[in-house]
Amino acid sequence: MFNTNHKIIIAGPCSVETEEQVMTIAQGLKDANLTLLRGGIWKPRTRPNSFEGVGEEGLPWLKAAGESINVPVTTEVAKGEHVEKALKTGIDVLWIGARTTVNPFAVQEIADALKGVDMPVMVKNPVNPDVDLWMGAIERLSAVGIKDIAAIHRGFSSYGQQVYRNTPMWELPIELKVRMPEIKIICDPSHICGRKDLLQAVAQKSYDLDMDGLMIETHHIPDEAWSDAQQQITPEVFKKLITDLVVRKPETENFILAQGIESLRSQIDQIDNELLELLATRMKTAQEIGAFKKENDITILQLDRWKEIHDARKALGEQLGLSEKFLEVMLNAIHKESINQQNEVMNKKSLNQ
Repeated sequence: MFNTNHKIIIAGPCSVETEEQVMTIAQGLKDANLTLLRGGIWKPRTRPNSFEGVGEEGLPWLKAAGESINVPVTTEVAKGEHVEKALKTGIDVLWIGARTTVNPFAVQEIADALKGVDMPVMVKNPVNPDVDLWMGAIERLSAVGIKDIAAIHRGFSSYGQQVYRNTPMWELPIELKVRMPEIKIICDPSHICGRKDLLQAVAQKSYDLDMDGLMIETHHIPDEAWSDAQQQITPEVFKKLITDLVVRKPETENFILAQGIESLRSQIDQIDNELLELLATRMKTAQEIGAFKKENDITILQLDRWKEIHDARKALGEQLGLSEKFLEVMLNAIHKESINQQNEVMNKKSLNQ
């Protein structure tokens, strides 16, 4: 299923509501070149008294809808009982949701229910930004013999009003790809965005970051959807979104262009080397400052001096076109390492002690 060079395209309703609803949506997607038709059967909601899915009754509806357009189907499972019922109905692919991925006990229960079963499974990132938890869920499935595994990037929860429903934190799926290069990563713009107007841009960015596919929620009447109405789009809008995406190649086959980019990469390598040498020189100077402070009984942390450095460097960096977020991370990292270097000098014990 996931061992393919083609983009993996998954669409369907957030929740399976009625037999007619899921069949209508499937028919609207029949010429969309889907890899999988999705549909939520059990819906773990944040608060009680929300629609939590039709349950087991909806499994044959989803299966029949997929068969009507000759597309395999997938649904979310949160415990072993869900797995057993999905397998009994012939669901083709399962996914583990973000609220479940965060709980190793629940993931292990699902893995145990899948032991000896040959079927593809997708794992959404945990709600909190923790790559190790994400990897752990994948490893638990792999340990029971599941070989066809993909990851789904759906963003991470954050407190307060944000542009996105779930902050993308693109660096985390990139880190997962670095650590598990064999795992396909599918982007879920619906849950990242939480609203329709941002879907196209997020989907395009996922392609530009060389992710392996998309999972997007679709509904024939989005405004009347029983769950997550604000982030679902019609099958027609979905097909246009997919058509409008630009699929770029990892590398160019044009020799002249390839030589040009290699020249630029060589420049980047040289600049990086120079940056590291400058940082090393800076830390040697920090050590000298640490020695001076030790001799004169001066504290390491000087808040006024740090604020002066922070504000001045940040203002200069912004003038040079660097982003505020990058500057904050970089300046704090340099300051932390500088403190560590000074602390090592000031508290280093004599060999005679």
